[in-house]
Amino acid sequence: MRICWRIAAVAFVSFSVVSVAVFADEAERRGPEIDVFASMNGKCSVLKIAERDFSCTTVAFSHSPGGRSGFTVPLNDPDDDSHIVTFSGEKSKREQDTLYELSIDRMLLKSKDRPKVDGLPTPSVELSTGMCKQIGNFAAQQVSSVTCNAADGKGRKYEFQFESDGSPIKVRMIRVADTVVEEQRTKALAAHVEQMKCQQQAVHEGVLPRDRTTFILKCMEE
Repeated sequence: MRICWRIAAVAFVSFSVVSVAVFADEAERRGPEIDVFASMNGKCSVLKIAERDFSCTTVAFSHSPGGRSGFTVPLNDPDDDSHIVTFSGEKSKREQDTLYELSIDRMLLKSKDRPKVDGLPTPSVELSTGMCKQIGNFAAQQVSSVTCNAADGKGRKYEFQFESDGSPIKVRMIRVADTVVEEQRTKALAAHVEQMKCQQQAVHEGVLPRDRTTFILKCMEE
């Protein structure tokens, strides 16, 4: 069954559909349902996690009916292909059409050393303070930049600056009709997280476009 979901995830790559479900795996398990997803492609000019520098090529945004939102970043970490961080908060404001601000109250940190559920690492939750700012407009499918700065209770700092490559973002509205659909969605979204990491790894290793589907399938089976 898991292989089927992985193939479905790679199909998103093949048909150039942006995988906007990265947040599902980063949200706290059994947490509030996520109803909006959006993802953006580009590059990180700054990505510093607890004094370590990383790079990235994508960032995703999510919102839940309860009001919690977040920006999730899969890190290009050669030592950990499960390294993903989420800047998460419940208080946001949009005083201008092109400026969205989210107050951060926790960081979700996922790595290969975390306990696993259904074979996937679960994120740790660190109470934090900080702010994320997004320049752009989801309705127009254009976001130019996202910046986040936060610090947790242990004194670790998280800094993130992302610039879009100019391609339109994809926004998806998610509605769950029953628990069966919700379970299926959760499995599919978890596979999309793995797909995004493998896609980023393919870019980092210089895999040619014609070979990327095969590379991603193999990566997701490892």
